[in-house]
Amino acid sequence: MYVPAHFEESRPEALHDLIAQNPFGSLVTHGKNGLDANHIPFLLLPEEGKLGTLHAHVARANPVWQDVANGDEVLVIFRAGDAYISPTWYPSKQEHHKHVPTWNYRVAHAHGRITVRDDERFVRGVVARLTRTHEAVQPAPWKMSDAPAGYVDDLLKMIVGLEIEITALEGKLKLGQNREARDARGAGEALQARGEHVIGDAMLAVVPAKPA
Repeated sequence: MYVPAHFEESRPEALHDLIAQNPFGSLVTHGKNGLDANHIPFLLLPEEGKLGTLHAHVARANPVWQDVANGDEVLVIFRAGDAYISPTWYPSKQEHHKHVPTWNYRVAHAHGRITVRDDERFVRGVVARLTRTHEAVQPAPWKMSDAPAGYVDDLLKMIVGLEIEITALEGKLKLGQNREARDARGAGEALQARGEHVIGDAMLAVVPAKPA
């Protein structure tokens, strides 16, 4: 990934936080059948390994788990919002008109080595932790025990676990850091006014405060 210095985010804790808040990732593999991409939710275990470990599961019918070999290098891409930026939102555009449209976004790339975990205990643990994490905000969280035991057991046989040891993390936060503060602020406020708060709020968070 091309990452100019002013857009780089290299702190593991910041990238772990981005992944945890945006766990739906794109798993890119290069197996026996060539390049492939699968879009699946991940569970991050930041304390496992040097840079953390990712756990996930796929349908047994999905060929990806048979296409890769244990130890293969893979890439998982996590997106944390994106937005079109109009040059009309820059105050300085009215002075010199030397601006063009662009696109702002936040993304983390997790490079790692994959291991296929085709065992019921691992898969049950992944599903349980994913469920607890994402049901926590519900008024009455659903639990695996809410479904008949035999029903859950049958469904678990239809999925396969994946474990990815993260070997490298890189992040890119393109939020107008290369613009004048007034222009970055103008674009961020315009996004907020349009209801695009993910990138709008992120842009304003990195812009120096307005002069008193």
